[in-house]
Amino acid sequence: MRLNYKIHKTTLLSNLRLQLSPIRYNKWTRLILLLIINLLASKQLIVNAANITSIDPAKLYQHYCSVCHGDRGDGNSHAKQGLVPPPRDFTSPKSAIELNQKRIIHAIKTGVPGTAMVAWKATLSDLQIKSLAKYIQQNFLRSSTVTSATQGSRIYADYCSVCHGDTGKGAVWATAGLRPRPVDFTNTKKQTQLNLNRMIKSVAYGRPETAMTAWKGRLTDAQIATVVNYIINTFMSDKKIIGHNNQASSPAMVKNTKADMTLALPNKFKGDFNRGAALYQFNCTACHGIEGDGRGPRAYFINPKPRNFLHPASRASLNLPTLYQAIKKGKLRSEMPAWQTVLNKQQLADVSKYVFKKFIQEK
Repeated sequence: MRLNYKIHKTTLLSNLRLQLSPIRYNKWTRLILLLIINLLASKQLIVNAANITSIDPAKLYQHYCSVCHGDRGDGNSHAKQGLVPPPRDFTSPKSAIELNQKRIIHAIKTGVPGTAMVAWKATLSDLQIKSLAKYIQQNFLRSSTVTSATQGSRIYADYCSVCHGDTGKGAVWATAGLRPRPVDFTNTKKQTQLNLNRMIKSVAYGRPETAMTAWKGRLTDAQIATVVNYIINTFMSDKKIIGHNNQASSPAMVKNTKADMTLALPNKFKGDFNRGAALYQFNCTACHGIEGDGRGPRAYFINPKPRNFLHPASRASLNLPTLYQAIKKGKLRSEMPAWQTVLNKQQLADVSKYVFKKFIQEK
């Protein structure tokens, strides 16, 4: 403004010089002219200041933004149903993470490609846009308590929300297109089936026969612990989690989720690999497949699907004692029968040894 003022003052002075050229131009004339110009400039500044204070960002939002983003900034508007992608929900955790005043200003000025968000720089002044951005930030974006859950919420937004949704209930596309559906963390019945150890294992090693992939290796142990804590504290407010007792997970817990693969078979049994191979071929391949990948000929008619022994979750949890018990006792609510009525204890040990050495132990 100072630069413009100087230019404006110089222009006025030049014009007055030309108009007053018949008059003798001396230092007193110059002083009088400067006083007049300063008075005019001061008056203009007062007018501009009045215009600045007269900006009402709430009215701007209602007039230009609410038709798409909704009166409450949550994107629930009449226009929402017809827009793909839908308007931004300023109240979501994702917006709290992604948006700051600078980014909001840029979006209002230039629009957002690939969306219905148009550029407003030709309609609104810079001051109006800045005022509007501040209004959105102060009235709709979640408080700093959410944004300060920074690492956990950022990890969730980047890696988890695409399937589990911003609110932990499952993204619309994922619940419609994935079978089984992603876990709804807000479901109280589901919460009673979860425990802290299982949640950490699921993030670290994934869930067989689901879209849940293994994140260990892409996320550090600390990041896995952080995002599990975030999920529990944000979406499982009732804390109806088996064995949780409100304790927090830690990187050490992620390390300890992998079963001890050095443990031997129970009762000092020594399994025989070759005998186990024959038993597996005759009894197990129809469901678990020759390669142990859970894709045997019967697998396509079974739900839940047979265990994939090559999956990271299997390789992290199925040591010899666990395999022996699973083969012996079977698994509830699945097609896996209890083989203790068919095989003797030595045969159970033999097939356990084969599965462990052939599929579970990483080469």
